[in-house]
Amino acid sequence: MTFSIVARDPETGAVGVAVQSKFVSVGSVVPFAAADAGAVATQSFANVAYGPDGLALLRDGLPADEVVERLTAEDDEAASRQVGVVGADGSVAAYTGEECFDVAGDRQGETYTVQGNILENEATLDAMADAFESTDGGLPEHLLAALHAGNDAGGDSRGEQSAAMYVVKPEGGYDGKNDRWVDVRVDDHDHPIDELERVFKIYDVTLLEREAPESTRELSGETARAVRETLAGLGFLDSVAVDDGGDEGDGGDGDDVFGDEEREALEAFRGMNNFENHSLPVLEDALARGWDDAAGDTASDGEARMVDAIWHGLSRLDRK
Repeated sequence: MTFSIVARDPETGAVGVAVQSKFVSVGSVVPFAAADAGAVATQSFANVAYGPDGLALLRDGLPADEVVERLTAEDDEAASRQVGVVGADGSVAAYTGEECFDVAGDRQGETYTVQGNILENEATLDAMADAFESTDGGLPEHLLAALHAGNDAGGDSRGEQSAAMYVVKPEGGYDGKNDRWVDVRVDDHDHPIDELERVFKIYDVTLLEREAPESTRELSGETARAVRETLAGLGFLDSVAVDDGGDEGDGGDGDDVFGDEEREALEAFRGMNNFENHSLPVLEDALARGWDDAAGDTASDGEARMVDAIWHGLSRLDRK
């Protein structure tokens, strides 16, 4: 009852797994990854030993196809298993046992493999492959696009419940002390892929660093007004100033001005949400660029709109 994608980004060396299933906490079962080895997705009566064993074989220098052969050859129940493997060396392979419940299958590309079982149709696999290849952005965006496309094309025939994305790269983890670059999951939700994307955006803004921009914009006009109103609604500003014809830059007298008082409020918002990875000018720039693309109603959930706008605005900058 699962579909997944295992993939590698040759430019950054990142490798990881994204998965969705009508199964609680699929992220605790399917994905395994290590920056010095590669990534493994084990599913369909999952043999979780395929994860650590597969990574150990990759670490020993075996290519993905030999890893799959070794794992399945030593498993008496291999006919009911499914596994996808991508090595840090760029090798790709998958296996779908003949006793996996229909619809079951897998597809491979140069840097990825997709696999699924108890699917609504084979179009799920094709859609995942097409979306991965055609999406812009980094590896997380490609993985999320593949999940969305597979689900939209049919997905798991029994429905949705949980989803996860686990991506590793050398020194990619918190403070560079491990390889756990992206580690987000949704254990039980009516729309787990949508929720996974929402959680990932918060994770991305909070924990992942971006290259510094060459220039930044200041908030002005309608966007400045909307951000000020949102910060006031969230309690970071005492009130929203009304235009009295004051000079620009006077700290909030002009209705379209984002001045010192507003920046102090944005700084408080930044600290409350642990967005210290990004300077205040970069956050203001992100809001200026991303506000119109952001989802969410500021009246009902201003914080969500702020985070989504920041994420969209930061997306022009490459992740480190």
